[in-house]
Amino acid sequence: MKSWKELEPAPFIPEPCTSRAIKTGDWRTRKPIWHEEKCNHCLFCWLYCPDSAILVKEDKMIGIDYDYCKGCGICSEVCPDKCKAIDIVQEVK
Repeated sequence: MKSWKELEPAPFIPEPCTSRAIKTGDWRTRKPIWHEEKCNHCLFCWLYCPDSAILVKEDKMIGIDYDYCKGCGICSEVCPDKCKAIDIVQEVK
């Protein structure tokens, strides 16, 4: 039996690249909707987003990068109760 070091690479493994080159947002089944008028720009959503999909400029949230957002809902969960500026809805494709 061969060890893992002796195995040939699988033919379907893509060339190495950064995660920015692979748009993963189409994996989503749920989608965050940001309500700018409710947002206090605490940036908890930005801090906790595992996909770096929260867009920030000059210390203020400016939107969500749907090319990379996977719809996990963490942003909505960490948004303070007094704001609730992010809703999670079913993705419609």
